[in-house]
Amino acid sequence: MVMRRLINILILFASSACLFDGWTQTPDIKMIFVKGGTFSMGCTSKQGNDCSADERPAHQVTVSDFYIGKYEITQSEWEAVMNNNPSYFTLEPSDWKTMKIFMAGVNKLNRTNYAVPTETEWNRASVIDGLPVEQISWSDVHEFIRRLNAKTGKDYRLPTEAEWEYAARGGTASRNCKYSGSDEVGDVAWYGNNSGGKTHLVGTKKANELGIYDMCGNVSEWTGDKFGYYDSSPKTDPKGEASGDDIVFRGGGWNAGSQLMRVTIRLRRPIHIDGDAYMGLRLARSAK
Repeated sequence: MVMRRLINILILFASSACLFDGWTQTPDIKMIFVKGGTFSMGCTSKQGNDCSADERPAHQVTVSDFYIGKYEITQSEWEAVMNNNPSYFTLEPSDWKTMKIFMAGVNKLNRTNYAVPTETEWNRASVIDGLPVEQISWSDVHEFIRRLNAKTGKDYRLPTEAEWEYAARGGTASRNCKYSGSDEVGDVAWYGNNSGGKTHLVGTKKANELGIYDMCGNVSEWTGDKFGYYDSSPKTDPKGEASGDDIVFRGGGWNAGSQLMRVTIRLRRPIHIDGDAYMGLRLARSAK
């Protein structure tokens, strides 16, 4: 992965391209169309004894067609809209030292004189490779969406809980997996047992049935719903409670155990508390 990053940087410098041009451009958010349907939301037999009370009872939910992000929002996408990067995890300085040695070798071998980025440029350029943005609060997220919509003329939003779980389960293509795309958590998730205590580039684990990446693990994702307890009645395009201070986030992060990677897990956080290094976001849009 470091070698690929080095080569990408070299190409940018060799072509005299500005390393940071992407930050001033409107990000192209890659979306996956999700055909609507009806599913059993909440604790099902596939979840075994791992379910919490918040996941019960399972109930029938129908969702309309919508779009959801193929990937979690990356630091470069955030930077392009917000002109800042609040994330804790970026490239370590040691990678800059590796890059300097590599570039010196290339210049000597090829008798070239490619420019070497400073350590600050290198660490900032790490966001180009697609680490998920994190340490973002509820208010940060909504300001990002407001600015992004103003730039693009689109109507991005956070997914509802129902949309998130339906997409994580694979929609109409669902294979009824415990995690998003597999019954083996390590196939699809960067989590406590394999993350090395940090986030990883988006899209480097297997996608689920719809071609969506990292819905389990890497970073947990804000939804647009306030927390409410389930009941057994069928629902159509449900939204969260109208009042309350707790916002639901889904898909456990890099620091969590396998139980928090499941597609039905529900976590919540008071609306006014700052984000943490395990919390990010994924966007949605209505299909209208």
